[in-house]
Amino acid sequence: MNSGNIRWRILSLLFLATVINFVDRQTLSVVAPVLRDEFKFSNQQYGMIVAFFQLGMMLGEFPMGMLMDRWGARRGFSFAIIWWSIASAMHGLANSVTQFSLLRFWLGTGECGNFSGSTKVVAEWFPPKERALAVGIFNGGTMVGSIIAPPLVVWLVHLYGWRVAFVVPSLMGFVWVLFWLKTYRPNTEGFGPAMRPPTNRELLGLRQTWACILARTLAGPVMHLYVYWLPEYLYRQRGFSLKEIGLFAWVPFLFADIGSIGGGWFSGFLIGRGYPLHDARKISIILSTILTAASVGVAIVQSIPLAFILICTAMFGFMWMSATVFAIFSDLFPDNAVGRVTGLTGVGNGASSMILNFATGMVVDRFSYVPVFAMAGLLPAMGMATLFLLAGRIERVKIKTSDASS
Repeated sequence: MNSGNIRWRILSLLFLATVINFVDRQTLSVVAPVLRDEFKFSNQQYGMIVAFFQLGMMLGEFPMGMLMDRWGARRGFSFAIIWWSIASAMHGLANSVTQFSLLRFWLGTGECGNFSGSTKVVAEWFPPKERALAVGIFNGGTMVGSIIAPPLVVWLVHLYGWRVAFVVPSLMGFVWVLFWLKTYRPNTEGFGPAMRPPTNRELLGLRQTWACILARTLAGPVMHLYVYWLPEYLYRQRGFSLKEIGLFAWVPFLFADIGSIGGGWFSGFLIGRGYPLHDARKISIILSTILTAASVGVAIVQSIPLAFILICTAMFGFMWMSATVFAIFSDLFPDNAVGRVTGLTGVGNGASSMILNFATGMVVDRFSYVPVFAMAGLLPAMGMATLFLLAGRIERVKIKTSDASS
């Protein structure tokens, strides 16, 4: 098997899966102004609907990670995308806060498999020098999906109504599975010596595992804030119409996409210039985290163009940071544990995202967006400091021999 060719074909499918994931995920946020006007949802009720998605993500992360490690990415990924595509399409039948909340929960239990599966596949098919770039490319699909979603969904809403806007994007998932089953095969060569799969107990006994969990718990919710609340913020606070959201809301996600791919390339570039893996990842994290702090000023500045520049800067930095962090997971852990570790980090991310999204609705109803965007600027720095202080040097963990079962 020519791994040099097939790995890039596989990566292109991971990218497309992530695009579909975020089109399905962001459809709700794009149609939120229409739904809120039709069903009279408050900010707090909308925040609760979004929080149920995060609850589903949180509870589904580790089972999906185990599924990827035990079934393999071929079957595991196919199951995940079919599961969430059905849930996404079912949104077109919802008529209440309860129904939307339950469907968001279902969607979350499937969509979390995208990242545990993709990170596992990257660890399996790409050498350390290329992993951050590979992660940046598939992770960049989140932003491409977010770029596509506003104009696509607004167009569908205007032509066919908001219910069809949920159904049409979901069909892409079923088509993707056909290509995945035809293309993907496990990499039998791998990188480095083969290791026995560490048990769940062994993983949870490593400080590096907890460093990754805490890092994503603190930093992860920030992107969910932009994905779910940016259209609402532009509509309610900056006076954008639904048409203007369709025309302009994709711009920050374009910058985020550039940050994901460019940031993923950057640490690989440093490694190619002779920097040790740890130093390359650390420099990349520091620079990207500085940029995320631009979020602090978003709700404070009066100028709409300046607010947009700050949003673009913060999202560029966040996705640069995100690509590097997912690469660090595969740097630290063996291929047969990456799915579970990514799932564990997703549990923390899901819990904090659920709390943040629910709290955002309450804070906006009672105060303003200022505290929300301020926290979005500070949380990534806290998360990355925790990662490096607790994990120590970025290198493959040494798992002690144990007969314990998971």
